[in-house]
Amino acid sequence: MTYASLKPVSKAFVQRKRLIFVRAAAVLAVVLLLLTKPALAEGSNGHETLEFLGFCLVLACVAGRLWSILYVGGKKNEELVSTGPFSISQNPLYFFSTIGAVGIGLLYGSLVAAAVLGVASFLIFRVTARKEAEYLLGKFGPAYTAYTRATPRFWPNPLLYRDNDELQFSTRALKRTFYDGLYFLAIFPAIELVEYFRHTGLLFPAFITLY
Repeated sequence: MTYASLKPVSKAFVQRKRLIFVRAAAVLAVVLLLLTKPALAEGSNGHETLEFLGFCLVLACVAGRLWSILYVGGKKNEELVSTGPFSISQNPLYFFSTIGAVGIGLLYGSLVAAAVLGVASFLIFRVTARKEAEYLLGKFGPAYTAYTRATPRFWPNPLLYRDNDELQFSTRALKRTFYDGLYFLAIFPAIELVEYFRHTGLLFPAFITLY
């Protein structure tokens, strides 16, 4: 079978998958907040350490996604982008989103929540990335095959980094990604607010303790 015979995957399908994941993750986060509590008490050294690590990962997620969208914004599935973050990973946006999901779990103060959110993100993005790869292979053929052979699918390899002297980017895509990143950052005050309400008795006690 040649690359030209592959049926392209529509962008609408890929976007719908992403939207479903984001909504499902939001619902999971709400349930996690309302029905569970971390084993490490708020204010303890362990809890504060996990919160700090989680916040760092969330910041890395937002910064990484903005960095990635500078290169691919407005060109995704239309051009074969292989420089900047896309020179060290085929899917840097998905990689940074996954570490952001892990960060949210750590912000909550739970290693279990971090692991569950991280694995769920990885699996969802893996399926989406496979569909996108089929489309890109059908569109770019041997050039895309050469790119995938030289570039890790998910985990970045900084030693492969290469860049262009000049860069053109979509301000609209950058703005949209920035607003998306605010959802990640908003999780932290939301968690703090729920913990405060539970501590003062304004919210019912948690049913499950997560380690």
